[in-house]
Amino acid sequence: MSETAEIGARVREAREERGMSQQELADEAGISQSFVSRLESGARFLSERGLLETLASALGRSAAELTGRPDPIPGALVLSPLSAALSAATWDEVPDVPARPVDELARLAAEANRASADARYVVAGGSLGALLVELHVQAVAGPARDRRAALAALCEACIVAVGIARSLGDYPVALVAGERARAAAARLEDPVRAGFASMSTAIVQARIVDRPAALATATTALAALDRADPDADNPAEAEAAGMLHLALAQVHAKARDRDTAFAHLAEAAALASRTGERRTLCYDFGPANTVAWDLSAHAELGLGPQRAEQVVRRRGYRAGLVSLDRCGALEFDLCRCFAQDPEGSRDDRALDHLNRAYLAAPERVGADPLFGPLVEGLERRGRHQDDELLDALKTRVP
Repeated sequence: MSETAEIGARVREAREERGMSQQELADEAGISQSFVSRLESGARFLSERGLLETLASALGRSAAELTGRPDPIPGALVLSPLSAALSAATWDEVPDVPARPVDELARLAAEANRASADARYVVAGGSLGALLVELHVQAVAGPARDRRAALAALCEACIVAVGIARSLGDYPVALVAGERARAAAARLEDPVRAGFASMSTAIVQARIVDRPAALATATTALAALDRADPDADNPAEAEAAGMLHLALAQVHAKARDRDTAFAHLAEAAALASRTGERRTLCYDFGPANTVAWDLSAHAELGLGPQRAEQVVRRRGYRAGLVSLDRCGALEFDLCRCFAQDPEGSRDDRALDHLNRAYLAAPERVGADPLFGPLVEGLERRGRHQDDELLDALKTRVP
């Protein structure tokens, strides 16, 4: 049985276990009954992440359960220590362990952030658990003069944990880390860090289809940045506001609210045109990343092919993206967009961009629940010419 057919079979099995008709599932997910029928029969493969998440939520399953993707190797190496660290250290109680100096811990948090931004999760997470515990110790029980610096570094380390756990599919850990990052920012009374932490948290909330929570998280943080000046010498507030607009655009795109999604994209683009390319806390806000998020929103809305053509028409379309995570995400979304061509006339281009995505960020792309379905769906449609590239991609599917 092909992977597309297997996904359809899993959807049908989960639907029947819940006693739902195809129409009831369609109503719950906001799609047509005919779409559900085509999906269950294996005639339609998924390129929209939000739709996969919505179906999984409606069926009481995870996206990984529907696609049949096993946990990636990095997950076993990285996620358990992060979960243990976040459980062991809280604002009310920290372990009785020695903690390194705050300046050393802050340097290590920044190094982990840069590694995570390049989608090197094993490297970024290798000592992150110990780092989280020691920063909690310094922030809660360390010398008073060091506590603000410890809180700032703890916020960054938690943001790193959010990104790793989200990318590897452990949303409970990502949510705990996100709330811890937001709490650290609140203790600092720092709207910039709160904005970035809230943006990362909202994306995770959207992944588990808690869109009301995602909207509340992002809009509350955005309201605290209402005086952000993109022309300031340090436009960090505008960067955080811009990233929140991009997160809100993604949430609305997944809900098929095109007008609101595009309105937030326009706000982000306006800010980016004035801040230029920036890298506060490795969020890479600027014109290039705004284009990448715009493309992702078009993919969620099913408007991918034409927008992808516009993106790749630009010479050096990846030039403004610094981190390999963002490069990989852009290439992955180009694949998703080209794969949406109903005639399959862009399937070789979709394969090419999927390969580029994997080469840029193998840990991120290999863990994505859409990776396998895209490879199999493109093979099943049979409109591609490059069998060698397809075979190479098939060997990379976990």
